[in-house]
Parts: sequence; structure tokens; C-alpha cells
Amino acid sequence: MISVICIALFAADIPTPAFFPIDQYFSYRYDEIGHGQVWRLLTGNLLHTNLWHLLMNLAGFWVIVFLHEVHYKRHPEKLVMLFLCLCLLEGIGLYLFYPNLKAYVGLSGMLHGLFAFGAMMDIRKGYLSGYLLLIGVIAKVAYEQYFGASASITDLIEARVATESHLVGLICGLLCAVCWSLIANRFKYNKLS
Repeated sequence: MISVICIALFAADIPTPAFFPIDQYFSYRYDEIGHGQVWRLLTGNLLHTNLWHLLMNLAGFWVIVFLHEVHYKRHPEKLVMLFLCLCLLEGIGLYLFYPNLKAYVGLSGMLHGLFAFGAMMDIRKGYLSGYLLLIGVIAKVAYEQYFGASASITDLIEARVATESHLVGLICGLLCAVCWSLIANRFKYNKLS
């Protein structure tokens, strides 16, 4: 469903005689959000700069979902809820902490959050690989904050890689994992009582 929405929005934004500029109405744009267009906090994550950007983000999404499918396969609604929360928190985080970032599109920030969430859930289940995954994503984001993104990726997506979104996504994923664990533990404790 998530992939279909992203593909449909991308296809709808391709210039045609009946062109409806999706990007103009749904991309994350700091100034427009400040003027009340709050839906952009969420919808900006669903848009992409070009076909390569879309394909890379969707491939990353499916790899992460399959990597951590044990956490979602019995509860697909959990993945949808997490996806929406991460997208919204991503937009809010960018808006509050990076006011100089005036425009943003893409799933990459949310993907970092989804990856971090999955690593934390792996740790919670006792999988040692979760620690390696978490250390890896933290190291990647730290590297990007200091050195910036790869020039080849920037050229491929025809836009600056918003490494700020990766940091915000990582933090949001960790926060969602902590909240989820607290809620799950509370329900587990209440069932035992």
C-alpha cells in the first residue's frame, strides 16, 4: 500500500497535458507549513525528486521490512501505524530543529527511523544482531553529519541529500521504539495482574 501511494504520487507528478503539480501542493516546504499547510509534514515523505530517488527509497523500504519482518508479519497494521508516526515525526522534527531546510521530499529520513526501530525491537527480542544494526545506523548518520552525503547519490537523485532528515529519522525511530516498549511492557504487566 505504501509503495503504491509513493508510485502513484510520483506518476501523477510527471508533466502531461493534464499536469497537476503534486510537488507544489504536497512537498515539505517550511514556509507553507508555517502558513498552516500542516499536511506537508506528512506528505513530503511520500514524494521523490526523480525515478532513481523513488526506486532507491522503495528498495530500502522493502529491505528494511523484510529484515525486520518478524516484528510486523502478524501485525501489518503496526507497520502502517509506525510508518505514519515516523513520517509525521520526521516532518515535525525538521520543522522545529532545521528551519533553514526550506524544502524536502523522500522516504530516507523515515527509513532511518524504521531501521533504528527494527534494530531496537531485535535487541528487545534478544537478537545480538540488533546491536550491530543499531551501531551501524548510528555510525552512518554520524558520518553523514560530519562529512555529508555521497556526491554520487546527490547526482543520482538530482538534489542535495538532506542528511538532517536521516538524523531526525534515527532519533524518531529510537523514540518510537522506547515508547512502543513501554506500552508493550505496560500491557504485559496489566495482563499478568
